[in-house]
Amino acid sequence: MKSRRDFIKISALGLGATAVAAGSAQALFGSPLFGNKNGNTESGTPLRRTPTYCEICFWQCAGWVYKDGDGNIKKITGNDDDQHCNGRFCPRGTGGIGQYMDEDRIKTPLIRTKVNGKDTFKEASWDEALDFIANKMQQIKRDHGPECVALFTHGSGGAHMGHMLKAYGSGTIAAPSFAQCRGPREVGFLTTFGDIIYSPERIDIRDTRCMVLIGSHLGENMHNGQVQEMSDAIDKGATIITVDPRFSTAASKSKFWLPIKPATDLALLLSWINVLIENGWYDKEYVEKYTVGFDALKEHVKTFTPEWAYGITTIDPNIIRETAREMFNASPSVIINPGRHVTWYGDDTQRMRAVAILTALLGSWGRRGGYYKPEKLHLPNFPVPPFPEPQRKPTDAYKGIYPLANEVVANGLCDATIPSVDRECNLRAWIVNGTNLLAAFPNQKNTLAAIDALELLVVIDTMPIELTGYADVVLPECTYLERYDMIRNSGHRQPNIALRMPAAEPKYNTKPASWIAKELAGKLGLAAYFPWKDMEELLDWQFKELGTSLEEMKRIGVKNYPREVDDLYFTPGEDVVFNTTSGKIELYSSDMESEGFDPMPVYTPHEEPPEGFYRLNYGRAPMHTFSRTANNPNLTALMNENVLWVNPKVAKLWNLTAGQRVKLKNQDNVISTFSIKVRVTERIRWDSVYMVHGFGHNNTKLTRAHGRGINDTELITRVKVDPVMGGTGMRGNFVTFITEFNEDGKEAEA
Repeated sequence: MKSRRDFIKISALGLGATAVAAGSAQALFGSPLFGNKNGNTESGTPLRRTPTYCEICFWQCAGWVYKDGDGNIKKITGNDDDQHCNGRFCPRGTGGIGQYMDEDRIKTPLIRTKVNGKDTFKEASWDEALDFIANKMQQIKRDHGPECVALFTHGSGGAHMGHMLKAYGSGTIAAPSFAQCRGPREVGFLTTFGDIIYSPERIDIRDTRCMVLIGSHLGENMHNGQVQEMSDAIDKGATIITVDPRFSTAASKSKFWLPIKPATDLALLLSWINVLIENGWYDKEYVEKYTVGFDALKEHVKTFTPEWAYGITTIDPNIIRETAREMFNASPSVIINPGRHVTWYGDDTQRMRAVAILTALLGSWGRRGGYYKPEKLHLPNFPVPPFPEPQRKPTDAYKGIYPLANEVVANGLCDATIPSVDRECNLRAWIVNGTNLLAAFPNQKNTLAAIDALELLVVIDTMPIELTGYADVVLPECTYLERYDMIRNSGHRQPNIALRMPAAEPKYNTKPASWIAKELAGKLGLAAYFPWKDMEELLDWQFKELGTSLEEMKRIGVKNYPREVDDLYFTPGEDVVFNTTSGKIELYSSDMESEGFDPMPVYTPHEEPPEGFYRLNYGRAPMHTFSRTANNPNLTALMNENVLWVNPKVAKLWNLTAGQRVKLKNQDNVISTFSIKVRVTERIRWDSVYMVHGFGHNNTKLTRAHGRGINDTELITRVKVDPVMGGTGMRGNFVTFITEFNEDGKEAEA
């Protein structure tokens, strides 16, 4: 069936054929990339610096951008006063210059058009592109209502575009990171403690005595401040327990590595709960004072013994008991790390409920070395008229499902875009800022069906990602090094704010999201909602309301404020009211029960791989952020493709050798577009394979990323949706090897 919306390969039109491409290592990397702490060049000439906060990942570490006398960006370093990074940037952060220098960037606005009956892009002025969008949005507003325009966003630009969309009359705004990444942990903890984990996570690693990493890979996902704190904790003698079918970098630093059978984590968690209760290894005073449902929990886990768990997880019962004792001996300074990417098997909220229950039994919530209470400043809003009240809520798009989701479910909006007579309003337009939905959403076939139904797709990005090929309008956003942005207002041990200001003028014909949102609002007749002259006026007003100024923040970059109340941890014997129905920590969840879900976690076996297939596991690398950095010249120099981890027993069975290229075929006969190199290693169980997510791009204009490795997302066709909050469980897919394939990529005839 032919699609109404053909994929367009962005040609030299969209990438600025007349622009001078970077042609040397110096143009790509800067010289030198890393400088000394005083910010001097090799000749001793002082470098000038401007403050920023990083946009390479969501951690948003604050730092300094150093420039020479000619204004050339030379390096980026951390801000010593920033609680996110403590003055040190990770490889991604220091490589941020590569995003600015990348000659593959989108360079000018593009509008879809037809030439000789074929879809293509034409270059457009900003006025032309924004007029096109405004006219379409006004038509959709008249015909269907403003709520039928949705914003999908990841990163700082979402604040600006979200402000514009609310002024337009729509609250249909979603971050894919909720349902594709962190949502189950937030809902799992919310239904237990009445509060969420936040970001940065509120885990007190620097003072912990024991940390359990169950499917979480600090050091590979590069949560900067947490990696530093974990290193310090290990130096101080903290016990690390890593549960994973793969011997990760974190596992190599651990006292215990539990190579669990994939999809059985909940059985291990329930068994740990059993051991703690049966042996009295829990904080009895804490449980008595702060929790409800203990007796029901004790009865519930009575049969979940280590011997029961051994038959499911393959973990030795003695190890289950020993690691439970390690946790108890360290309590309350113990962290069962909730992780971040926790959308695995479709019962993920229940798995995270088990993590929360363990946290409560060990008395770690609100205690030093466990979980602290972050504090955030109230950031004043520049005076604007009240936003119009939407006639429909975003959740109306997927009414009646995902009842406990505390954020908008992005895949619910995607599903609601596909025409259906059952819905009051099918979404008609998407504005997508800073997220590649074809890599973020599993089940690409479903995403493409939604895209094909749209009347308008606007993609705002720095790079020609796969999604841009389906857009009606492509708007080139400048990089974070070329723009002012909203104040980074972060909850941490102390409230703090950070400034991002441009270190350079925007390259090519690119613009910041703040400018795009303000200009589009003007064309929609919504200028009253953007009354500030420019971002400098807005920021200076907000900073002065906070007792500082734009001038001061340009000098210091980061400002930490004292806590209003000394409530980082509970005080001994403190009476605490939790934001739950009972006012207590709910081991037996009334919210889960009232919505028809199990009030305590229940283990359900998951599907096993078919014969000759292996569970597809995927993860992160410390030098890359999802698919966003796969073309970054600085970071590609560190890692330019992913590899496939294969156990030696499996490699022998299939006659695979190290470095051999294979393709993968999943259980639904989907074959990877590109091939991947095999890494034969004992560090992976025989029933699984593993690769880093974010590679295998099919856009030829990503000159460093195109065809490099495999895109795991295209092999994830089976998605188990969490009925509690809509999380997309993606680890129920299985792959087998194709060792011979034709030049066109098809499997060779047997």
